[in-house]
Amino acid sequence: MSDFFKTLKEPSEGIYKEKMSKFLSFAHPVNTAEEAKDIIKSYQKKYFDARHVCWAYMIGTNRSEFLSNDNGEPSGTAGKPILGQINSFELTNVVIVVVRYFGGIKLGTSGLIVAYREAAAEAIRNGEIIECHEMSAVEFTFPYLSMNDVMKTAKGNDVQILEQIFDNCCSMKLAIRSDLAEALSKKLSDIDGVCIVRITTMQ
Repeated sequence: MSDFFKTLKEPSEGIYKEKMSKFLSFAHPVNTAEEAKDIIKSYQKKYFDARHVCWAYMIGTNRSEFLSNDNGEPSGTAGKPILGQINSFELTNVVIVVVRYFGGIKLGTSGLIVAYREAAAEAIRNGEIIECHEMSAVEFTFPYLSMNDVMKTAKGNDVQILEQIFDNCCSMKLAIRSDLAEALSKKLSDIDGVCIVRITTMQ
C-alpha cells in the first residue's frame, strides 16, 4: 500500500448549468467520515430551499471508506457520478456536495448523470490537488529522568508532538510519516525506560 495520497489543499467551488437547472458544487478536504457528514449537514441547512443536495465522500489512504447519496434523484444519477469524479482524480479524504436548483425542465437519467459529474469535476478543477503522506501516531511512556533524550528525538524534523504529559511517569504522542514510524519507534525504544504503547495510522 502506498504511504501517500492525493487530496485537496482547501475548499473549492464550481457551478454547472443545464436547461435552466443550476448545480452548485462544493469540495472540501476532510480527515474523517464524521467531518464529511458535518459539512454535508451544513450545506443541507444552508440550501434548505434547493430541490436536491447530493453528495459523496472518500476517506483513508487506502480509499476504502466511501459513501454517496442521491437525495431523491433517480438512483445512481447523482451520488455515484460525484463519487466517480473523486475516483477519476484519484482523491481521498474529500467530500463533494452538489446542490441542485430545479429549472422546470427534466434532464432525464443521462442528463442528470452528466450534470452531477460535471459539477463535481468543476469543483475539483477549481481547487488545488496536493500529495500528502500517510501519517502515524506513536504513543509511549517514559520516566522523567529520560526526558532530555526523549525530547531530542521528539524534536526531529519529521516529528510533530501531539500530546505530552510530564510527571513521575511521563507520556507522549507523536505524529510522523508512516514510512518513518518504525524507525522512530526503534530510536525511542533504545532510550532508557521508554515503553511503546501503540502505533496507529492517522486518517
